[in-house]
Amino acid sequence: MGKFNGKVAVVTGGTSGIGLATAQRFVAEGAHVFITGRRQSELDAAVKLIGERVTGVQGDVSNLNDLDKLFETVKQEKGRLDILVANAGLGSIMPLGQITEEQYRKTFDVNVKGTLFTIQKALPLFPDQKGSIIITGSTAGTIGDAGFSVYGGSKAALRQMARNWIMDLKGTGIRLNVLSPGMVHTPAYDDLFGEVKDLVLESAKTNVPMGRVGKAEEIASGVMFLASEESSYVNGIELFVDGGAAQI
Repeated sequence: MGKFNGKVAVVTGGTSGIGLATAQRFVAEGAHVFITGRRQSELDAAVKLIGERVTGVQGDVSNLNDLDKLFETVKQEKGRLDILVANAGLGSIMPLGQITEEQYRKTFDVNVKGTLFTIQKALPLFPDQKGSIIITGSTAGTIGDAGFSVYGGSKAALRQMARNWIMDLKGTGIRLNVLSPGMVHTPAYDDLFGEVKDLVLESAKTNVPMGRVGKAEEIASGVMFLASEESSYVNGIELFVDGGAAQI
């Protein structure tokens, strides 16, 4: 029997990388998981890969109608929600002087607006106001890096919102924490860095205290801890799963 046997989890952005690894772990530990993705073909492929106890709901977290569809599906199929992983996010590299309104809008609409309303719309589904919410942050919200000001600013905003949200949730049994990955080799990293991705990954050998990039499965292990009763007195923290990168 897995540690999440019979639980219901939602993982936004669950079609690849960290989200997919997280969804797979939840299912392996006995949960039924709902995953979202913007592209139906990728969503179908992820559902097929996970194989059992999974429901795919196509949608964009920055679209409130899509979020309504997601949680109405959860309500109709399972009637409740125990764990929410607000993982959907995106980013792009653009240094000061080249930042566009479109980049700013797209990044904050998905990362900040999308996360905020994902959480807010999920709250009524937590039975007896008990459960766990995990937000995917980033070391970019803590440390500086050229070209990442918009992305880093969006993740820093989520960290501060989490500090306020745990006060809004005071008196309930809902815990809310942020998990911030460092450099993790996922398809999103390949898209972000393009032709220089190998150089970026190689740089981890000197820039990350553990001397390597992380794996999506390692980030998923951190999510499992924050979602489980093993972290029953952990609330409002930012857990860095980054090989020590944000600590130097």
